[in-house]
Amino acid sequence: MTIVEAPRAVTGGVDTHLDLNVAAALDDIGGLLGVEEFPTDAGGDRRLLAWLQSFGIVMRVGVEGTGSYGVGVARALRAADIAVVEVDRPNRMVRRRQGKSDPLDAIEAARAALSGRASGKAKTRDGNVEAIRALTVAQRSGRTTRTTTLNQLRHPGFCAPEPLRQRFQGLSAAAMALEAAALRPRAEGDAVIFATKTAMRTLGRRVAVLDQEKADLDELLGELMAKTAPELLALHGVGVITGAALLVAAGDNPERLRSEAAWAHLCGVAPLEASSGKIVRRRLNRGGDRQANAALWRIAMVRMRSDPRTRTYVARRVEEGRSKPEIIRVLKRYIAREVYRHLPRG
Repeated sequence: MTIVEAPRAVTGGVDTHLDLNVAAALDDIGGLLGVEEFPTDAGGDRRLLAWLQSFGIVMRVGVEGTGSYGVGVARALRAADIAVVEVDRPNRMVRRRQGKSDPLDAIEAARAALSGRASGKAKTRDGNVEAIRALTVAQRSGRTTRTTTLNQLRHPGFCAPEPLRQRFQGLSAAAMALEAAALRPRAEGDAVIFATKTAMRTLGRRVAVLDQEKADLDELLGELMAKTAPELLALHGVGVITGAALLVAAGDNPERLRSEAAWAHLCGVAPLEASSGKIVRRRLNRGGDRQANAALWRIAMVRMRSDPRTRTYVARRVEEGRSKPEIIRVLKRYIAREVYRHLPRG
């Protein structure tokens, strides 16, 4: 009688870096099968996968940083129909007890995936939402740079020599940028006036360039959002920017979110249990995706001003003695529930 051994079930773990990934393989009872290093290019990802498969059937792989250094290896694993689990950085207590090294981090990632301590499905980052994320990064950077540039422009406008200062007195920031962009410095005149005009014209034209970049990005984002999540945009108070922040938090595969409660926790609007002894209480959740949390806050502000249902609710809660921050926290939780039902799937 011939006994055929069943293929070994393997769980992998990957500690990701810019130029090098460190992989670890465990058997189904947590025994270490091996640790190996691989480059982060496409060839290295293929060799990493082949190395894991050499031990048996790969069931799942825990990957650190699937949204940054681990994007490439996560895509390669998903292309091979292997479940990729998002793993947070190793537990600090474990690090203090065992030390810190890349092989130890890879082993810990594999153990987190095997035990179920890490069970979150990673974002696929291969569809319209990933394109939206890239555009929002550029848009957010441009918005920050524009604000900084306008602040820098106002200072020389206040401190310029008197004839120039009078020209910009009383103008708004946007009007000052337009006026500054049209300045014509003359080198043969006063050196201070020439330098001040040159600086202000440079800053004014920079604002104009940023405004054009914003318009181009807004157009692209609007088209992508209308194609990807028209139902989400139809909700009261949800615009292109707020909708994009919520979509980016959910990812291209929102089905990875097991429930509406998981979505609320991801957005940081699910109260956390903080009870002890005879005291039963919950505290504010300061974790989660802060961009999505801010988007829910903006939606709540819009609805408190213009949505009859929300205004009625707020009035009732105020009569009950609730504070405004408490009411906003509850509204954000309700809005997260409504948004979850309208996230695009498939």
